[in-house]
Amino acid sequence: MKPQEFNLLDEPWICLLQQDGSVIDVSLPQAFEQAHRVKDLAGELPTQDFAMLRLLLAVLITVFSRVDAQGNDAPITTVDQAFDRWRQLWEQKQFPTQPIRRYLENYRHRFWLFDEKFPFYQVPSASIGTQYDASKLNGELLESGNKVRLFPTRSGKAKNVLSYGEAARWLLFLNGFDDTSSKPKGKGLPTPGAGWLGKLGMIFAKGNNLFETLMLNLTFCQDGTRLWPEENSPIWEKPVQGEERREISVPQNPAQLLTLASRRILLERKDGQVTGYELLGGDFFSSQNAFSEQMTLWRRDRSSREADRFLPKRHDPSKQMWREFSALVSFDSDHHRPGIVRWIEQLQDEGLLEDEQFIQFEITSVRYGDKDFFVTDQFEDSLTFHCDLLKQVDFVWNQAILNEIESCDNAAFFIGLLAENLTKAAGGSNASSAKEKAKTQFYARIDQPFRQWLRSIDPNREIMPEAKQREWDQLLYRIAYQYGSELVEDAGPASFVGRTLENNKFYSSSNAMLEFTKKLRKALHIESKSQEG
Repeated sequence: MKPQEFNLLDEPWICLLQQDGSVIDVSLPQAFEQAHRVKDLAGELPTQDFAMLRLLLAVLITVFSRVDAQGNDAPITTVDQAFDRWRQLWEQKQFPTQPIRRYLENYRHRFWLFDEKFPFYQVPSASIGTQYDASKLNGELLESGNKVRLFPTRSGKAKNVLSYGEAARWLLFLNGFDDTSSKPKGKGLPTPGAGWLGKLGMIFAKGNNLFETLMLNLTFCQDGTRLWPEENSPIWEKPVQGEERREISVPQNPAQLLTLASRRILLERKDGQVTGYELLGGDFFSSQNAFSEQMTLWRRDRSSREADRFLPKRHDPSKQMWREFSALVSFDSDHHRPGIVRWIEQLQDEGLLEDEQFIQFEITSVRYGDKDFFVTDQFEDSLTFHCDLLKQVDFVWNQAILNEIESCDNAAFFIGLLAENLTKAAGGSNASSAKEKAKTQFYARIDQPFRQWLRSIDPNREIMPEAKQREWDQLLYRIAYQYGSELVEDAGPASFVGRTLENNKFYSSSNAMLEFTKKLRKALHIESKSQEG
């Protein structure tokens, strides 16, 4: 029998970014005690930090749904109590340490990374599962048996072992984001798909420090409007579940969902290091209308005949976050707004956030290949705007912003068409490729200007959006016209001379630019040439 090792309540394993830019490692209770002093989580990847954030939230929502800020037994039984509990914590500007430590100590035996019966986020029965070495556990390597990373962050013997602290962090990541490459041990078992977090279009609110980030995402009410139907029950309060690929009902309490056992995992250790792990499929459920999940975007399920069917909307790494603004603020039947967005809106309606408050939302995600069989990329983005834009009463502003995003898309389309026509005029054979490349580069050019324009909108100071719309249309036209002129210049003499193609249409750089300018002016309602240059 191997001894217990590495209790997460005592050992430093959570990476925190301090205000001066340095990183410290702390234990689980210390993460809450330091939250108001540090800027953010600082693990190896943003996706790993997201998994860690959910663990911290599970602790907080379990503790403070049962006791008040002083640690007195006071279960939340009404919506008013939920918001009052949140206000008490927010006004303290730091977490009360005694209730959190007392709770965690009651479950100390469930926070050993290595234990014969209750290894943290693991199950002994996974010993029969598919075996992997440590390089597969390390999400920075993104390496498998048939795909070796060309430029790894670790090499040689170092990539085949992890410290206990590293392994604990990657354990959370693996449980949430594991791919579908492992084979079942039992016969006829269903496919659980990627880990639950890998199925989501993850989104969360970001504060000025870790305390604020945790508080903003501490959803005491589902969608900000109603109590959760079940008592919070995180994974460490439940019996160890070893059944492979178990289909369950959608969890109806946030603590269970935040600590969902998407995989059955068992770490292997030798000489004080983690050398690998065994893995089986774990708990899963249909993601259709799984609205208890508060931290994802949603998309309408077009494969369903029923109009009110939604699925998590995975992020497109080629799209800037502001291009998904409609998924945050739209109130129409084609959209279901994320629970965390509705929660923030309700906090503001309750007067718990400052009137002039700006809110930052951040997204992070992994991208899979070949039916989620392996991870190909990881990415993040964020967006900051005035809190009032989340309110339905500011629909006129939201619609104006959505209209301007559509203007950006139209301008990008015209830029792509210009690049395509210039390629044809020059006799090139890759017109479609030139079109997509030009659109991508155009979106990159307007990215920061649009973010700055969006952040400049304050619905409380400007009654109607027309002036702000004209401001953006004029800037957008200048950027597009300048870039179009550069494309014409880069097209060279051959495109200036031009050529007639099989469709008997004559293509030249001057014709292409004239057509581009005309369409762009019309789309953006630009009447004067003074905006050019």
